[in-house]
Amino acid sequence: MGEYILSCCSTADLSKEHFNKRDIQYVCFHFTLGDQEYLDDLGESVPPAELYRRMVAGENTKTSQVSAAEYEALFEKNLKEGKDILHVTLSTGISGTYNSACVARDILSERYPDRKIYVVDSLGASSGYGLIMETLADMRDAGMGIDELYQWIEAHKLELHHWFFSTDLTFYIRGGRISKTAGFIGSVMGICPLLNMDNEGKLIPREKIRTKKKVIKRIVEKMEENAKDGLGYSGKCFLSQSECMEDAREVAALVEEKFPKLNGKVEIYPIGATIGSHTGPGTIALFFWGGERTH
Repeated sequence: MGEYILSCCSTADLSKEHFNKRDIQYVCFHFTLGDQEYLDDLGESVPPAELYRRMVAGENTKTSQVSAAEYEALFEKNLKEGKDILHVTLSTGISGTYNSACVARDILSERYPDRKIYVVDSLGASSGYGLIMETLADMRDAGMGIDELYQWIEAHKLELHHWFFSTDLTFYIRGGRISKTAGFIGSVMGICPLLNMDNEGKLIPREKIRTKKKVIKRIVEKMEENAKDGLGYSGKCFLSQSECMEDAREVAALVEEKFPKLNGKVEIYPIGATIGSHTGPGTIALFFWGGERTH
């Protein structure tokens, strides 16, 4: 569509059907489950329910990013067809994949000097990163050119808010993001940590909230506090979840009740294998546009 293509990584956690419908190309991360390596291909190789079931049963997971060679293959396929490229990567705060994409860009810029290759660090993750891609696709389809679109996302990417909580600290403890002592105390006391993504694209604990009921209420309050135009927010809202659909639907219902001008229903997606390998089951993440993240 148009004279340029939009692309991203599978860690944007939308569905294959959605990417295809919006004409967004994607390249897959990799993960190991047990002793076998898979593509993080939006649940085609390992459906989310199977991933989390095997993780809970004790199988170890390990993730690996997209290589420069894989980026080069994706980019060159389009460059050969005379298309310019705007590629957005997973946040540098949690992955080095931006550097790999830049290596591929630099190699191909010499080979195709007349073509444009823009690489953007999303400073986002999961379906928040997906909401960035959705917004870019909307602007592309409305006729915005690649130069203007690149300038827009670089100026506005910190306005995409990511808030999330977990009701199961097992894998946060196992991965070292929460100490065993803090995790044990948190589990006993029923604490559900509320976190967000800061202006460096890193995941930061913000509040310790007791009980799932309270943290569900609090995450919606964070949207009230931070969304563009407050309760008058009229943008899109995405939500991702790891095997806790009932909780996701409760959050979505509260958002739809609180924000009557919302652009459509809250769209719910599964947290993919790359992000899910670190969170495990029980995580809810809420994404929307708001004021610029400054810390």
